Amino acid sequence: MITKNTIFTFRWSRLLLLLQVGVFSVLFSFGATAQQHRAAVDYIHGEGDVEGIKLAYQYHTNWLKSWSKHVNLYFESSINFWEYGAENNHDTNFVLAISPVIEYPIAEYRHTPIYLEFGIGVSLLDDTKFAGKNVGSHYQFEDRLGIKTYFGKGNRHSLGLRYFHYSNAGLQDPNPGLDFISLSYSQAL
Repeated sequence: MITKNTIFTFRWSRLLLLLQVGVFSVLFSFGATAQQHRAAVDYIHGEGDVEGIKLAYQYHTNWLKSWSKHVNLYFESSINFWEYGAENNHDTNFVLAISPVIEYPIAEYRHTPIYLEFGIGVSLLDDTKFAGKNVGSHYQFEDRLGIKTYFGKGNRHSLGLRYFHYSNAGLQDPNPGLDFISLSYSQAL
């Protein structure tokens, strides 16, 4: 059944998607090379047996290189699909997100740098009630902290392990938050 809330969410989903396209269109105008674009897929596991998949586009910039040659910045736009519960108590959620992410090398293993990455972005959830929780708002902040390494010829591939926390930052009640761990693979386009 289509409700007023469904129509409202759909309109805002389209607006966020248009915003993502607009932001990345502006970013592309700065003359990126093919090495700076990456496609990523994440397997997501959350509290209470939540599982999901995230498909992401990553745009790497050189904006912070003048400040520090070690710090990398990329912008990630993603589509997430989360699933919870067994067939008799099944729940799904669709999420759009955009986030700036900073990478900093923290170690090296066999001449391969290992990066710490962190970022805070925004996301739009299709449903505010998911996995037995009412998250209070369709709009959530997407916080991440992870480790990542690049490998292969020309560092075309990467693997990452990340912790994600989605929260409305107390801007609306309730605000229980949602926590996830993800295993990520990306490849240069």
